[in-house]
Amino acid sequence: MMLLRPPGVYRPQSDTSLLTGALGQALARAGIPAGARVLELGTGTGAVALAAARAGCEVVAVDVSAPAVLAARVNARVRGLPVRVLRGDLFAPVAGEVFDVIVANPPYVAGDADPAAVRGRARAWEAGRDGRVLLDRICQRAPRHLTPSGTLLLVHSALNGVAATLVSLRAAGMRASVVARHREPFGPVMRRRAARLAARGLLGPGQRHEDLVVVRADRIGAPGGGADGGEEEGHARERQPA
Repeated sequence: MMLLRPPGVYRPQSDTSLLTGALGQALARAGIPAGARVLELGTGTGAVALAAARAGCEVVAVDVSAPAVLAARVNARVRGLPVRVLRGDLFAPVAGEVFDVIVANPPYVAGDADPAAVRGRARAWEAGRDGRVLLDRICQRAPRHLTPSGTLLLVHSALNGVAATLVSLRAAGMRASVVARHREPFGPVMRRRAARLAARGLLGPGQRHEDLVVVRADRIGAPGGGADGGEEEGHARERQPA
């Protein structure tokens, strides 16, 4: 699928495909209602939001990047898909709203940069010392934006700690497990910082691959939710620069 992607907007990659596939399975098999309200956090070009809209969902997409918001709006408009695209920080633009499904592909690459100070294309991957700056915020805040039978689908690298995500979501009263995993080699950003991450114990000796995981979390009592007790740990993955 050809998408408008201005400079600095995250290019859809393996994590995008993994999340889109998990969303499709959830919509097809898990009892999520027709016309479900879907929120995508960190929409980028809008690839996942467009897939949800094509499936008949009512979609809201959010991104902090002005070029990403523009790209997602144009990509939706030229396809005639009714996606509401808002600019802002995570849940701020949808305060007080609830959704049947929340999907998120946030920045998650571990590094030394302060994500709040990053500008330009690095905004799409820089996520603090352990890569969890946005992941932790999503895990903490997503439950209050879900309907009583709502579902969260969250993609990140196993380098960030799968167990930390599962524990956080379960502590919030959700049933959480890993529902998809994909291994791939490091891209240029991770290759440049692999030695530093290995020195901090985040990578194994000579490790040059990482795993992407999709974590699914359902409000307790939601139909078709993942079993409690999925995979706990893995390896790693990165967002490659455009």
